[in-house]
Amino acid sequence: MFCVATTELEAKMNITKGGLVLFSANSNSSCMELSKKIAERLGVEMGKVQVYQEPNRETRVQIQESVRGKDVFIIQTVSKDVNTTIMELLIMVYACKTSCAKSIIGVIPYFPYSKQCKMRKRGSIVSKLLASMMCKAGLTHLITMDLHQKEIQGFFNIPVDNLRASPFLLQYIQEEIPDYRNAVIVAKSPASAKRAQSFAERLRLGIAVIHGEAQDAESDLVDGRHSPPMVRSVAAIHPSLEIPMLIPKEKPPITVVGDVGGRIAIIVDDIIDDVDSFLAAAETLKERGAYKIFVMATHGLLSSDAPRLIEESAIDEVVVTNTIPHEIQKLQCPKIKTVDISMILSEAIRRIHNGESMSYLFRNIGLDD
Repeated sequence: MFCVATTELEAKMNITKGGLVLFSANSNSSCMELSKKIAERLGVEMGKVQVYQEPNRETRVQIQESVRGKDVFIIQTVSKDVNTTIMELLIMVYACKTSCAKSIIGVIPYFPYSKQCKMRKRGSIVSKLLASMMCKAGLTHLITMDLHQKEIQGFFNIPVDNLRASPFLLQYIQEEIPDYRNAVIVAKSPASAKRAQSFAERLRLGIAVIHGEAQDAESDLVDGRHSPPMVRSVAAIHPSLEIPMLIPKEKPPITVVGDVGGRIAIIVDDIIDDVDSFLAAAETLKERGAYKIFVMATHGLLSSDAPRLIEESAIDEVVVTNTIPHEIQKLQCPKIKTVDISMILSEAIRRIHNGESMSYLFRNIGLDD
């Protein structure tokens, strides 16, 4: 099993060569907690920089120390105002580039717009656009965590390290769920079955898949293969060319493939944002006999009234990492728990700065993880 060697990592944490500068690009103070934890683990001070909004809502960045010839790491956690967050990052990256920084590494635990990584009808692949903007601004390397689709790495023409939070979530299951041996790992849709299988194999547990749920935004029905809509027009098609029509999909009634009766159900996914699908999955699992339900994910966006809905639902606990600040949501819903991932981000920064191999952080990581 992939486990976090805490003592080994912590023993190396403060060993960094000179020439490292650590910045936080957030103007929102609530988003700086992760940056402070990383700096503390590395044994360095946060770089001096001012990031603020002008009265006309323009973003202003003022770097207040020399970055010439240095490795600059810019930590950017996504706030609720995601577009402002992106502009803060781009302006700071460009400011470091024009100040002759040796390298500019972005540390973006949650990559924004990652759900918009496919062509949908007459839309656009926004994550590709964002990747191009970051590279054009001057980013030379990216550290991120659990991209929504691993193929997003191909949108960049710079090195990308896509770290994994699963070791920390697996550790939480083993240490904080006393009867986890009586658990079953659940995929709330067939699309997340590979992630659930990865968790189940590492914990030596069974797996269950919920099938037939209401269609969501990740459905094939809204991707580019149906754009433009197929319309039979005699004038548009040559008389000798008859294109066969694709049979439309039809969702079957909701079924649970696997036994959850009398067991703990642990639903795993990468992002928790709109919680409706998780609530529906929890209700289905309760009806099938699960006596306790956990939800585990890397990124806890928890938008809108998600905390209230979780508090009123059949879900017993929601476990997310601190890639995104959610302290306000935790005050609204005591069921939300946080796992700290600053350790692995700190070690990634240390290894990149010292020119060491990153393979240690990807031990036992498979294609499906």
